[in-house]
Amino acid sequence: MRNAVLAAVLSCSVLLGGCQKAFDMVLGDSVRSYLLSNPEILEEMATRLQEKQLAQQSDDARKAIAANRAALERDPRDVVINPGGKITVVEFYDYRCGYCKTIAPELAELVQENKDIRLVLKEFPIFGGASDLAARAALTPAGRAAGLDFHQALMEERNLNEATIARLAQAAGIRPEALSAALRDESITRHLADTRRLAESLRIEGTPAFIVGDRLIPGADLEALKTAIDAARQGPMKTPG
Repeated sequence: MRNAVLAAVLSCSVLLGGCQKAFDMVLGDSVRSYLLSNPEILEEMATRLQEKQLAQQSDDARKAIAANRAALERDPRDVVINPGGKITVVEFYDYRCGYCKTIAPELAELVQENKDIRLVLKEFPIFGGASDLAARAALTPAGRAAGLDFHQALMEERNLNEATIARLAQAAGIRPEALSAALRDESITRHLADTRRLAESLRIEGTPAFIVGDRLIPGADLEALKTAIDAARQGPMKTPG
């Protein structure tokens, strides 16, 4: 009976509230009395269903990554740190994202100490306003030339607004007129739009999000990121030289 009940749950795409018809079709009214007598099975049902959904999401992510590999790793418009590295790490981030700021120092240290890591920076300003201005500043010629230093300066600034971005941009060698021009630069607008569409195709809704090989790592999970990098070093997912 237990296996039959679990099979009925796993045939549904939602939890128990949306599965009544499936229960009735598979087991009839007997499922009610069984669940009332064995309420602990509800926790097992939820766990098994969550495992199935996570497995499906992981499989979908792998397929989406494979289909968009070139756009993820080899878009010439992106800023790349350690371009000669063999292990590609892609990060989608927003300069006003608190979680992005939290992991930024550790990520920078990881990249600086491991020259085999090739970090692709994907500007994904989901908060608009100052986030968009910061992303555009980073994509100006001078911002790109400043690379990780300018990226870190923007990440370290807790009160990121138009004035602080202008100050940090000037310190990085971005002239005020170049920063103003970036707001109207159609090529940067297309670049940001393409990155947003790419994130949507991967079902990335928040920041930060990392991709290593065929793995999507949501959130500021440094240990999961390191594990994925170590696995890539041992496996076939190294970026060709």
